[in-house]
Amino acid sequence: MSRAIVVLPTYNEVENLPLIVPDILSQDPTLEVLVVDDHSPDGTGELADQLANEDSRVHVLHRSHKEGLGPAYRAGLEKAIDLDADYIIQMDADFSHPPDKLSELLHEIETHDVVLGSRYLNGITVVNWPIERILISWFGNVYARKISGLPVTDTTGGFRCMRRTFLERIGFQRSRSNGYAFQIEMNYRFVKHKARIKEIPFFFVDRTRGSSKLTLRIGLEALWVVWWLRIADRIGRL
Repeated sequence: MSRAIVVLPTYNEVENLPLIVPDILSQDPTLEVLVVDDHSPDGTGELADQLANEDSRVHVLHRSHKEGLGPAYRAGLEKAIDLDADYIIQMDADFSHPPDKLSELLHEIETHDVVLGSRYLNGITVVNWPIERILISWFGNVYARKISGLPVTDTTGGFRCMRRTFLERIGFQRSRSNGYAFQIEMNYRFVKHKARIKEIPFFFVDRTRGSSKLTLRIGLEALWVVWWLRIADRIGRL
């Protein structure tokens, strides 16, 4: 039986974690969860340990301090590979990525290298965002696609499933992005290495518990990373 591990980066997600983990595990018997906690001061890490003690399908990776989404995912992906996962799934811990879509990701990954959840494949499927944030996200995707040439509809989306054997070939450990630009960089590496990519639509519902980690610095990083990717690729430094 194939082994699929969901990598969940967390920072102050003590309200969401005891709800999202059992929801994920209930979707498919092959699913496991790896919580990657950035030393949350609210007790998320300790709660993750408790969940792991109660269920062998839950794993925890404790990091010493908060560095950002990119470093957390890089560490989580490496750990999932060490755990011998066949498929590795990225998703948020705040229910913005629906657990009931996991079975579709697992079905599609059987014939693809990467399956991407998209908020923009069938129009704009975002719930509970103010109009200005929707516009910023949508125009940001258009900008990233234009500069990078990425043939995907949701360049900054973080809901995806990857084959471990493909992931090991793309040099994700060399990625430099810290925030949501990490998602753009990963998509660029997927395309560069000629991944068989499938996009599936989903409804992104903004969090109802906890606080958003999005900052101006994270947004600005995404603006320049697309240029860095294009230049680094051309000079063979990617």
